[in-house]
Amino acid sequence: MAALVSVLLLWQPADGTDHAVGGGGINGWDTGTNYATWAQSQSFAAGDVLVFSYVKGQHNVYEVTEEAYRSCDATAPGTVLATYDSGLDRVVLPDAKTYWFICQVPNHCIGGMKLAVNVSV
Repeated sequence: MAALVSVLLLWQPADGTDHAVGGGGINGWDTGTNYATWAQSQSFAAGDVLVFSYVKGQHNVYEVTEEAYRSCDATAPGTVLATYDSGLDRVVLPDAKTYWFICQVPNHCIGGMKLAVNVSV
């Protein structure tokens, strides 16, 4: 039993893979990228990290519900799950599920600045 406890105390999960959203660079998160195509070219697993890179003040990242993602409207109560606006946001994807992200700057989401990520185990 003591050996099992020692192993569990020393065990640490493997670090997830970093995914530079949109392919990286200072403008990886912008209005000129097809995020559906980009996401389809990736493989996401629980523990991976999305890295949103953009010019601070020009964009932001909102993790939202599927409804807010589809409508590009995150104004209803409960539709925003998290917000980021640093210009270099690291978002951990801890669970196997679908995550939904939009830019909440007016007209950006409608213009295509939205990302759906399907995470597997």
